[in-house]
Amino acid sequence: MRKLLFLISVFCFQFFYLQIVTLNKVEKTNDNKDKFFYLINDASKSEFLGEILVNAFSNDDVAIFGDIYKKAKQVGANSFSLKPIENIDGTFQNFNPAYYILNLYYTNLENIPNEENVAYLVSSSEKKQKININNKTTELPARSFIKLNLNESEVMSVSTRKLLGSTVKLSAKAGQPSLYLSLTDFKIRSNDSLYGGVNLKSGDITGLEKSFGMFLTTIYTEQKKD
Repeated sequence: MRKLLFLISVFCFQFFYLQIVTLNKVEKTNDNKDKFFYLINDASKSEFLGEILVNAFSNDDVAIFGDIYKKAKQVGANSFSLKPIENIDGTFQNFNPAYYILNLYYTNLENIPNEENVAYLVSSSEKKQKININNKTTELPARSFIKLNLNESEVMSVSTRKLLGSTVKLSAKAGQPSLYLSLTDFKIRSNDSLYGGVNLKSGDITGLEKSFGMFLTTIYTEQKKD
């Protein structure tokens, strides 16, 4: 009986997320083996493939992105952008985490800009958090992030302000790709999966896989560093 209830609960959980994330439009497909799924700001050199609709709110961004990734790969998408949603009066809506659309594209890797020497500090999906940047306390609201521009002449110290919390030192290096760091007890799968994955983990500081980090900084709100 318990096994049956467990199977039913698993089915309902999967069905719930299938209803949240839908492949809203398919224009065409592209046959490629690319594993990445990167954010692009300029689609002029990209091939439009379709749209994904996210039609409900969830704090489990790992599960949501996992489903988005799988559906994107069904049509061969390796890149995405957030589609502006227009109001009746011609203005555009503010971002709504319970209803948004991602445009799907195929983009040659050489046409995707490679951002270097920046670090994104990503907050929790459910609660605000205080962090220290160079011994200065900053409060991050839930579902927000700070972008740090790194340079070679300065070493930035970032910690979570917990009693036994970890500290990371950040500085610029030649050719260093963008870094995405979660500084909370964010619910991340500690495996090598291509979505919601982990590059590194040091105590309560987690390095996020680039595709997942780009997704979070698309649906979270940027907080300007003082």
